[in-house]
Amino acid sequence: MHHSLFSKPLALIWAAIIIACGIILFRRDLFVASDAAHRYVASITKAPAAPFPQAAPSLVSLDTIQNRTLGFEKIFVVSLPSRTDRRDGMVLQAGLSDMAIEFIDGLQNSQISEPSIPKADDGSFLQDQGLGAWRAHMNAIQEVVRRNLSTAFIMEDDGDWDIRFKGQLQHVAQATRALVQPLASDSTSYADATFPRRPHGHAPVPDIMFDSLPETLPPQHSPYGDGWDVLWIGHCGQSFPKDDNQVLSRGRVIQNNDSTVPKKQHLESPFNQPFTLSDDYPDHTRAVHHSQQGICSAGYGVTQSGARQLLLELGLKEVTQPFDLLLRRFCDGTAGRGKHTCITTQPSLINVHRPRGHLASESDIGNAAEGFRAVGETKMIRISTRLNAAALLYGEEPKDQYPDE
Repeated sequence: MHHSLFSKPLALIWAAIIIACGIILFRRDLFVASDAAHRYVASITKAPAAPFPQAAPSLVSLDTIQNRTLGFEKIFVVSLPSRTDRRDGMVLQAGLSDMAIEFIDGLQNSQISEPSIPKADDGSFLQDQGLGAWRAHMNAIQEVVRRNLSTAFIMEDDGDWDIRFKGQLQHVAQATRALVQPLASDSTSYADATFPRRPHGHAPVPDIMFDSLPETLPPQHSPYGDGWDVLWIGHCGQSFPKDDNQVLSRGRVIQNNDSTVPKKQHLESPFNQPFTLSDDYPDHTRAVHHSQQGICSAGYGVTQSGARQLLLELGLKEVTQPFDLLLRRFCDGTAGRGKHTCITTQPSLINVHRPRGHLASESDIGNAAEGFRAVGETKMIRISTRLNAAALLYGEEPKDQYPDE
């Protein structure tokens, strides 16, 4: 009697162990495809060697850019709730890139109360569908301030990036530090003689070469450096600061032989001419510099200080242009927006993805186009995450859109 009472619970224990093992094996198999994608990207994305000794890993180390928020506190994606197709695509991309994102709802014009829109002296304000996009971006920026985030990255839901995105960002962070951090040898000086205030005159400013970056003081707040307001890395075009602009610093970091940059024949600059990066530099060159004449707001980082300034300058002053052109004014220091520090990179690290399908579905702002796109595309992104989603999921070789010939 005693023996039979003992064996029954023992059998139940063994049954529970077997079931638990089965669940563990099932969950492991469930994530094999995703893990394989992450391993593949890691195998071809090596962390860049720092040009000077780095401190132990910390919250401001270059290593933190490999985390799920790219070294920022949060990643926000502006997206209309009705565009479930774009949200599906963005969630898939983020998963394949091991990124954690949070959606900020996009808005239609009809959802915005007219009295809440800052107007010009004559009562005019932005009238087209860009008004909803402006308010959605402002809501994302407002959230950065409300949560008191030290930094955040804000994207639009049709963006795409290279599968080597995190490695690219580490390079950008090294370059940004060279532009905005004080020199280690003299904490009152910078590698860029025109930063933080540009002297009068048009004396040439030598390029700062990525392969021989100067040693700077380590940042205290962000792996991208401490002295910036906006890190505008997703755009449709940028210009190097012009000689006749007496506000913007002119330093630029030049990285030669960047294998993630397509050859010049594949680069485009439809809105910014002359296209100095293509005209004056060799193939596979990346530049990091202060922003001028930026257009399109595909992706940008903000600091807490920068977000507060954006709320003032873009949220509380007249809204007579789309958000990206207001951001341009903010960065260029024009139209009474004051001086701010906006760093950018050419070519853009995030570009608009055009999916396969009817062209009328591509934009919620511009005029609907007619026709059908048979093959999806993302311009100037060599190994596109979106275009290689199936390859990454199923362990196939990703395709380079712009292989060297």
